[in-house]
Amino acid sequence: MVVSPSTMAAVRASGAVPNAEFLLAADGVRKEFPGVVALDDVQFHLKRGTVHALMGENGAGKSTLMKILAGIYQPDKGEIRLKGAPIRLDSPLDALENGIAMIHQELNLMAYMTVAENIWIRREPKNRLGFIDHGEMYRRTQTLLERLGIDLDPETRVGELSVASRQMVEIAKAVSYDSDVLIMDEPTSALTEREVEHLFRIIRDLRERGIGIVYITHKMNELFEIADEFSVFRDGKYIGTHASTDVTRDDIIRMMVGREITQMFPKEEVPIGDVVLSVKNLNLDGVFHDVSFDVRAGEILGVAGLVGSGRSNVAETVFGVTPASSGTITINGKPVSIDSPTKAISHRMAFLTEDRKDTGCLLILNILENMQIAVLQDKYVANGFVQENALSEACEEMCRKLRVKTPHLYERIENLSGGNQQKVLIGRWMLTQPRILILDEPTRGIDVGAKAEIHKLVCEMARQGVAVIMISSEMPEVLGMSDRVMVMHEGRVTGFLDRSEATQVKVMDLASR
Repeated sequence: MVVSPSTMAAVRASGAVPNAEFLLAADGVRKEFPGVVALDDVQFHLKRGTVHALMGENGAGKSTLMKILAGIYQPDKGEIRLKGAPIRLDSPLDALENGIAMIHQELNLMAYMTVAENIWIRREPKNRLGFIDHGEMYRRTQTLLERLGIDLDPETRVGELSVASRQMVEIAKAVSYDSDVLIMDEPTSALTEREVEHLFRIIRDLRERGIGIVYITHKMNELFEIADEFSVFRDGKYIGTHASTDVTRDDIIRMMVGREITQMFPKEEVPIGDVVLSVKNLNLDGVFHDVSFDVRAGEILGVAGLVGSGRSNVAETVFGVTPASSGTITINGKPVSIDSPTKAISHRMAFLTEDRKDTGCLLILNILENMQIAVLQDKYVANGFVQENALSEACEEMCRKLRVKTPHLYERIENLSGGNQQKVLIGRWMLTQPRILILDEPTRGIDVGAKAEIHKLVCEMARQGVAVIMISSEMPEVLGMSDRVMVMHEGRVTGFLDRSEATQVKVMDLASR
């Protein structure tokens, strides 16, 4: 028998739930999209008061299953059980009413509304006249935030908050529904180390209260720090579930990718050529000051620094997104004026931005359209017209080379996994045959297998003589991929380290000066 959401909600309220080992369970679940089997007979079991990590490469089916459990998708086959009772979830509201809340990687809050208004939206307390009782709403919010150890003003507009604080609002909103299950999708992807520690304290507190937490992550260190157990998916199939104390990092990688990854950072010695890009005394008023560096052909210059150090701002200025207040940029010995991305592209410069969804992918367009967008080369243009066939063939060949998983090039890019979206964006710039490649957080939010593939591509481009600037918040990536490391702190360059002398301690010392 399938229990309706309203019936299940009543059962939850009464406490008279069937005896069940698992708080939430899914068995035999299958989900198909046009041309793709996203989930093939998978299972998932969550115990009360545990953190259960979900691991797998991009496209493994993790997010699809979680969206089924959150009522966003409905399964084609299979059974979902909540506290032992079969249940059908036809919408996210159904899931919320039954105690299942999902916090998405792209936070779902109204920037113009206050913290309290976001938490109680559509459930605002009313006074005797039927109007919203703002005083009561703020009192409830303050009590809720204090209970969770979240230091926020209920009357602050969400648009004024940091990403980490917005995430706290999402958690408070989920808890306000008396949720038994909390699904978190890549919750630390944009957080600093200190913010991650605060988030983990809250997660541990929720676990102690008996809430079951599903934690989707690509970060191995987080799995071992916060998860009690984990399940691995690969290519839409369930691989297995283990206690996090029973396995090693290499065990998990083998389960995720179905193969050994012998080199996460396949850096190799390549001839370093002449200076391609030279930046001298670059300034952007109020943001960064007196930034100078050179990048040579075949060199990978890693850029490290804490959040707010100005790394991304420098990249955007070099690429013409935000023109500099002063300073000079020289390409192959010739001073150039770059006041727009179009001008940068004309100098064969490429820029993979930090946020692929907001400033990289055009989500309403397909793969082909996304890849073509930066191509200005004469070989694809004749008599003022784009040679569609030649360009399409080039895009198709690039997708094959990058191993983009898609049924065809006309698939909308929003339907791809994060790793495949990132490959499409890299392919976009590889088609332009750049001399200078700027990568800002190139492997953020993608799985270990896709990371290794992207690292290999970056090394291949360096081997071809491209000058590469790679900004990353992941210290192993900076140390493992760079020929030199430039470190920034509060808008200034604090030092350079050669590959042979760069260590985590030295980088962090320079990053905090």
